[in-house]
Amino acid sequence: MTILQALILGLIQGATEFIPVSSSGHLTLVPWLLDWQFDAVLKNAFDVLTHWGTLVAVVAVFWRDLWELLLGGLRTLGGLRALRAGVRATGLGGVLARIEADPQGKLAWLIVVGSIPAAVLGLLFEDFFEGLFGTPRIVSALLLVTAALLAFSEWRGRKGRGVETLSWLDALLIGLGQALAIAPGISRSGATIASGLLRGVKRDAAARFSFLLSTPVILGAGVWQLKDLFESPDWTAHLPPMLVGFACSALVGYLCIRFLLGFLRKGKLYPFAVYCTAAGVACLVISFTR
Repeated sequence: MTILQALILGLIQGATEFIPVSSSGHLTLVPWLLDWQFDAVLKNAFDVLTHWGTLVAVVAVFWRDLWELLLGGLRTLGGLRALRAGVRATGLGGVLARIEADPQGKLAWLIVVGSIPAAVLGLLFEDFFEGLFGTPRIVSALLLVTAALLAFSEWRGRKGRGVETLSWLDALLIGLGQALAIAPGISRSGATIASGLLRGVKRDAAARFSFLLSTPVILGAGVWQLKDLFESPDWTAHLPPMLVGFACSALVGYLCIRFLLGFLRKGKLYPFAVYCTAAGVACLVISFTR
């Protein structure tokens, strides 16, 4: 991988991780369209590092929120330990009531609950999802699924609730949307924002929860896949382009988060649905005519 290729792919990752058009789909289709050939192990490692770049972007934008969530989660853990002897008397409802009384603690646990579906689905069907990355035609078709999700949620979503109103069921359903986005071509941010809209959450609030929800999944997937990098005997020789991709995705990701949060206060998801439709159809046509 050259520095220029790393720069281009890092830019694509940083932009498409948060703008709801599927980063994994673009990281699959762009090298295919340009006929770039990469070692599979090193390409996976590069994808991990560029995803970590976007994780840095999330932390840079939401570090205060994440710090409050950490403190809130620790507070509720302390409360749970204190209540351990009395759980039999109060029941699960009593424990949940204590969590509900701490807004930041509750939001932290909602993120945990929302992260479970992707973790389970990723572990159980890792080989299946990895196989999809080698099938550009399927990835192109899944971009059309993303377009449909965005358009339908914009059309049917009520969009009146804030993050503070999220329930355990909301977190689980949004988490299921995130789990589906393991498939390349299904946008993670698009699926989670669309799930939030269909649950009546405002666009900017759904986006905020989507970005916060991305942190454990990106971190966990990166740690899990780094083992593949260290299995390559010459991985250190590829560090310069990897670091370029990491830095580029972090910078562009930061700018795109800022852009999308502002855009979604009034803007609609239809332009992104149109883009996904156009890109998906174009790549499908190319896949049949090459």
